[in-house]
Amino acid sequence: MTSVPTLSVNQRSAALVARMIGDAEELRIGVSRGELGETLIDAGSKSPGGIAAGIRIAEICMGGLGLVELLPSSATPRWPWTLVVRSSNPVIACLASQYAGWRLADETGEKPFFALGSGPARALARHEPLFKDLGYSDNAARGTLVIEGPRPPPKKIVATVAQQCRIKPEDLTIIFAPTQSLVGCTQIVARVLEVALHKTHELGFSLERVVDGIGAAPLCPPHPDFVTAMGRTNDAIIFAGQVQLYVTGPAHEARALAEKLPSRGSRDYGRPFSEIFRQAKGDFYAIDPMLFSPARITVTALETGESFQLGDIDLELLDTSFA
Repeated sequence: MTSVPTLSVNQRSAALVARMIGDAEELRIGVSRGELGETLIDAGSKSPGGIAAGIRIAEICMGGLGLVELLPSSATPRWPWTLVVRSSNPVIACLASQYAGWRLADETGEKPFFALGSGPARALARHEPLFKDLGYSDNAARGTLVIEGPRPPPKKIVATVAQQCRIKPEDLTIIFAPTQSLVGCTQIVARVLEVALHKTHELGFSLERVVDGIGAAPLCPPHPDFVTAMGRTNDAIIFAGQVQLYVTGPAHEARALAEKLPSRGSRDYGRPFSEIFRQAKGDFYAIDPMLFSPARITVTALETGESFQLGDIDLELLDTSFA
């Protein structure tokens, strides 16, 4: 993909992190230092956090290259509050930064640790295969990593992350919030545009041709059970997510992309995600990867002005999941 060298997702997110720390009391988040000097931000574990913090963290996840807003929508009448995400640098914001692609694991301690890391620090480490296709890298002196989980990573993982990012641990910020929290459900649903772009990449469509993007999905209610909470965040996108991508190139290829993107085309579509996950015995690899996509897709071919819209919002399945 073509990137603008001056855009540093870590530098941009560092400014957002600084403002969030300054507003810690208002946002109900906790800020502390870890064993190696890293900055730790508890946004939903011992500190309650909230929707406002979740929106801030979603924008940090996008490396400061995306805007996230909470707006009313008539598309889902029973769940009218919708997260709207937009970016004029969607591939960098969503795939080089927001995507939860960094697997972090340590089974040597008393409490085994496993989590997926997202956020701009991924663009410093660049150890995921995805970065070979993105052609984007960041060389900032500070990094920010976001973890979906109830506790920060152990010292061993912090040291590894800092080393792979080529920064000092004291220059690393780690934000963590469990899926069951208000912050968790907010920042995860705000990945609706990222989910569409990831599937676009999996379908083999050239990311260089995606020049802008908008996404929306209803804010799901949190749930104290992890699997149920995770299911609701996925279902918000799978059953009611809407995305519009603006692409260059032939219109017939834009049409083909629109036909393949909606979640309804997956063999596993038709049940709440928590049911699918439990039946798969917690094995994500047993679930059809084509399921992870918004419900309704619009692809606009910029060179002809044509737009192709496929898919539908499924209110019945959304209510089954949320209620």
